[in-house]
Amino acid sequence: MNKFVLSFFTLIISVFSHGQDTTRLLLLFTGDIMQHDSNIATAYNPVSKQYDYSACFEYVAPIIRAADLAIGNLELTLAGSPYKGYPQFSAPDALAVELKRIGFDVLVTANNHSVDRRKKGVERTIRVLDSLQILHTGTFVDSTARANTYPLIIEKNGFKLSLLNYTYGTNGIPITKPNIVNLIDTVQIKLDMAQAREQKTDAIIVFMHWGDEYQPLPNSTQKKLAKLLFREGAKLVIGAHPHVLQPMEWNKERDQLIVYSLGNFVSGQRPRYRDGGAMLWVELQKVIKDSVTQTSIRNSEYELEWVQKSTEFVMRPLRYFEGDTVFIKDKVARDAMKLFAKDSRALLTKHNINIKERMHSQPSDSVVYSIRLANDVVMDSVLLENSMLKFYGLHQTADSDVWMLGIFYDVELAQQALLQVIGNTTLRRLRVVRRTDLELPPRTKSNSN
Repeated sequence: MNKFVLSFFTLIISVFSHGQDTTRLLLLFTGDIMQHDSNIATAYNPVSKQYDYSACFEYVAPIIRAADLAIGNLELTLAGSPYKGYPQFSAPDALAVELKRIGFDVLVTANNHSVDRRKKGVERTIRVLDSLQILHTGTFVDSTARANTYPLIIEKNGFKLSLLNYTYGTNGIPITKPNIVNLIDTVQIKLDMAQAREQKTDAIIVFMHWGDEYQPLPNSTQKKLAKLLFREGAKLVIGAHPHVLQPMEWNKERDQLIVYSLGNFVSGQRPRYRDGGAMLWVELQKVIKDSVTQTSIRNSEYELEWVQKSTEFVMRPLRYFEGDTVFIKDKVARDAMKLFAKDSRALLTKHNINIKERMHSQPSDSVVYSIRLANDVVMDSVLLENSMLKFYGLHQTADSDVWMLGIFYDVELAQQALLQVIGNTTLRRLRVVRRTDLELPPRTKSNSN
């Protein structure tokens, strides 16, 4: 065997014996998911007598689905009717159905509103989430359920994660026995963190409900608890409750990351600073080399989203709608979104450590629109063969069962087509939407409608 061949085989053997396997997991965390009276009222369809949240989450859905794991804070109960917002929340089950549809994998449930509807609220919320196969943690039917499922182990794409969740309190409402709501108790937290370490997962994540409402900076208690959690082995600490944004810090040397508050994901709160929030991206990387596994934070960014209220609540990710005048026609609303963006960036640019905003550029000539059909439309043979619908092009989105009609580069053309369809078919409750699930080349003169 010549020296070249021998060297080649030696190299191959070396690569296989000392090779490494690298995998990555993209996490997305969102802030407070709430339903005030105004949210519930605008989601109600008086014709069908059902609740429909599709319009609210239309534009965050592609963002949520892009994550390998999407985790949010469910700050309400699913206790059934009567549905109510503040001060004792109970949201329609349709909200949870929509959260599942748009891609949420995990919801944490320990917060100051966990027992708003007492025992029924705690237990029914758990049953609804279980029925939808949404993983959850923070509240439990009893001590046996907690012992069997806590800390929650999440498995995805070859990763195993431990998730813990605690709240500072329950607004003075006693926790009904035998239910359990995880309260911030440092002795119990240390015991739980020890158990999490014994699970030998790739990372420990702790979701905390803490801090002072409406304050842009963390208080001393938050900082002390954060230090404790990191000492006990947490890699990620995600905060909720203040209903406004608070700083984000990524300590690269220690491989630890904290967000003190992501603000409101969706709510009916309209005052300055409270009408939006941030979504946090965290990419974990796992390297297995010579049977040794090391998991680290590879990257982290945030992006802002603002909630518009008109005839209904619609979440507006800034990546799609910053500077928009087509869908946000009202100048007062545009100014409110602009102020939210300015305030948020001023705070986070000044106080964040190693976590920047994920910026997006979308040239105006690549924006397209479609006519969205109602969620409950029954697509029968009559509609499928309708000449007008066939002309515009009836299709479903790639990642859901939503029916869309046409692709338009001009919003006025889409609106004219909508009126035409309503006048010539039985379809109702149509709306023109900006397409966020398509990647099309820039418009040319030959491909516009």
